[in-house]
Amino acid sequence: MRCEKIMTAEVVTIAPNDSAQQAAYMMREQNLGFLPVCDPDGRVLGTITDRDLAIRVCSEAGDASAIPVAEVMTSEVVACLPDEEITYAERLMAKYRKSRILVVDLAGRLLGVISLSDIVTRDSNKHAARTLRKIVVRETRP
Repeated sequence: MRCEKIMTAEVVTIAPNDSAQQAAYMMREQNLGFLPVCDPDGRVLGTITDRDLAIRVCSEAGDASAIPVAEVMTSEVVACLPDEEITYAERLMAKYRKSRILVVDLAGRLLGVISLSDIVTRDSNKHAARTLRKIVVRETRP
């Protein structure tokens, strides 16, 4: 099955110049923990999560309304193309330990998001459990 078949196409996004406070407000109002950060043309620049806000904003003394999303977002973009197989998306999730990945076109414009829950709800071969184990594996100390 191709990624475009399970992705969520209606995705709430935020701009890099919007404030961390705006990101938190949007997450609260939309009941989200993740927002893709996109330029005006829809190209993905990064992502911001509720964890990013907690660690990079709340733990510092500062005014969240004065901190741009670009300063606290994660700029690593883990993405696949819509015509790639879901198994490829699962491998990316496992490799980068992400519970969500973006679906983009060849120009890097956002088309959708695939979450682990999207995979779980369509999983007939138990791939989701394997993927989840790989995502949550913690590094062990020698």
